[in-house]
Amino acid sequence: MIKKFTYGKPIQTEAVVKELTPESSRLPYFDVRDNAEGEHTCSLVYPMKEEDIVYGLGESVRGINKRGFLYKSKCNDDPVHQESTNSLYGAHNFIIISGSVCFGLFVDFPGEVVWDIGYTSLHELVITPCEPDFDLYLIEGADEKAIAKEFRQLTGRSYIAPKWAFGYAQSRWSYMNAEEVREVVKEHRENGIPLDSVVMDIDYMERYKDFTINEAAFPKFAEFVEEMARQGIHLVPIIDAGVKREEGYDVYEEGLQNHYFCKKEDGSNFVAGVWPGKVCFPDMLNDDARRWFGRKYKLLLDQGIEGFWNDMNEPAIFYSEDHLKEVFEELGKMKDRELDIYEFFHFKDLVLGVANNDQDYASFYHDYKGETIRHDRVHNLYGYYMTRSAAEAFEELVPDKRILLYSRASYIGMHRYGGIWTGDNMSWWSHLLMNIRMMPSLNMCGFLYTGADLGGFGADTTEDLVLRWLAFGIFTPIMRNHSALGTRRQEAYRFESKKIMADIISIRYALLPYLYSEYMKAALEDGMMFRPLAFDYREDTFARRVEDQLLCGDSIMLTPVYEQNAKGRYVYLPEDMKLVRMKSADTYETEVLPKGHHYIDIALDEVVFFIRKNKCLPLAKGAQCIGELDFADLKLLGYVTEKAEYDYYMDDGYSKDYDNPAYRMKFEMERQAVTL
Repeated sequence: MIKKFTYGKPIQTEAVVKELTPESSRLPYFDVRDNAEGEHTCSLVYPMKEEDIVYGLGESVRGINKRGFLYKSKCNDDPVHQESTNSLYGAHNFIIISGSVCFGLFVDFPGEVVWDIGYTSLHELVITPCEPDFDLYLIEGADEKAIAKEFRQLTGRSYIAPKWAFGYAQSRWSYMNAEEVREVVKEHRENGIPLDSVVMDIDYMERYKDFTINEAAFPKFAEFVEEMARQGIHLVPIIDAGVKREEGYDVYEEGLQNHYFCKKEDGSNFVAGVWPGKVCFPDMLNDDARRWFGRKYKLLLDQGIEGFWNDMNEPAIFYSEDHLKEVFEELGKMKDRELDIYEFFHFKDLVLGVANNDQDYASFYHDYKGETIRHDRVHNLYGYYMTRSAAEAFEELVPDKRILLYSRASYIGMHRYGGIWTGDNMSWWSHLLMNIRMMPSLNMCGFLYTGADLGGFGADTTEDLVLRWLAFGIFTPIMRNHSALGTRRQEAYRFESKKIMADIISIRYALLPYLYSEYMKAALEDGMMFRPLAFDYREDTFARRVEDQLLCGDSIMLTPVYEQNAKGRYVYLPEDMKLVRMKSADTYETEVLPKGHHYIDIALDEVVFFIRKNKCLPLAKGAQCIGELDFADLKLLGYVTEKAEYDYYMDDGYSKDYDNPAYRMKFEMERQAVTL
């Protein structure tokens, strides 16, 4: 059951697809606290009991249980995020409180929301939108999975990627020319490392200008796209939010002529600096501007491109033209002065505060639904609406074809139009653990097509970190190795253990019939592919405490290793399960372990997961790319004491006839007798 409560005059985000009449009754469970005079907002206050667990908030730091910290829903470009970081690239205002009562709460508000979950007061949850105008949805159900399902039905079906986009992707900032891309593909193929796509960062463009191609570095681009396609490789170019301010550049000239760019208060264009230098931001919240920008993707579609990633769309701002002038003026006053400790810190804060400055976000405006709205009031919608612009254009330009699309910034509602990767991260073991813990929270919020930069984006990775991250990443829908300019090269073939990496990646392809099937069922049935143990084992006290094991689909439990030099890990089994130890697509051992606590050896050259009792999964023979993978020639791997059934979903991977009953079939397994 879902109840809607409306406070003030909310800005409509279009996150919700169901129309509900606001309740006139008082909001249950929470007290509504008016804040101090002058703050112009209110807070929702919930007294948490000792046993309460708070799930959700999608892309955020810390654990699966969000208690004990202060979070902010504010799309934020911060690649060097740590435990102390309050906000990341997405703003996902949905939680489930699980304890003596169980309910969900969605705060539909496009500006900043502060979630004080036992931070100020250990047993108090305080939710504070920065304005008193918001819609709130209270969701009650039988259990956490039922509540998550109701929420997903409220906000709409999750984006479905083409089947090839579930293959392994290799990326780096940056592959500078076609020859470098060819070399990457050649090395993967010659070393037997499966690969389906190469992701192209900003250097494929002409001087970082959207919807252009660097003809010197990538000549005859359409022919190059076709050449890669013949090798089973899709090229996936980046699109950034900022449009370079340059006379004669058609995208800029059209945006200027039609008033499609975000404005300052005086009506002039807001100018900021990003990759190409000075840019203007298309007003993605303006219907006409959004449609114009989305149709620009046609240039690349026409050259054979079938996938895109949208970046820098929080939007990230290196500097604004106006604020940079102010900073230089202030720094000029400090020249030749002796700086004491306080003046030095002021100097440092001036410089470090140039990028993504709050003052800048409050200095430009959108034309949204006929109203002029200051950007910071709708900040969290920008990346969502940029991705929506592309998705809506694809529906018009290639209506019968799935196009890969994922974004860095997001808000709930964007999950209908594209996936997300979890943003720029670091080559830290803590970020591997954060990736593991994020997956259920993202799935709750509708983001199913998701994953992290495997091996870490920033800083120099280590060989063992790449191995451990791959061993987890083979289960995530986005499986992309991505690294930053100036860091250690981390393509799998560059390491001594490249044969081991090839074998681990091959396991992904053997598991793809299961992983794709589970993804599709989660998308079509508003379910969660990744879940905390407590969602399925509600009465198990130990399961409610586990923060580093996940259920993946209906049949398996994951127990990844996320600590350097670890030879294995402790595992809790909430029931008897079968351990599967895989070393390649066709090499594995199994062992049944009883319910309880175990220490499991897990070497760097293997992937370990568990099959739940009376469950099974289909395995393929593996392949070098999705196009070579046989999704029909399967065998079942299971743990069967009585009988197991597997509901197998498999479509053509390209069309949109998702609900065709011909795509569903039942596999049965009785003990070790298999019927396909």
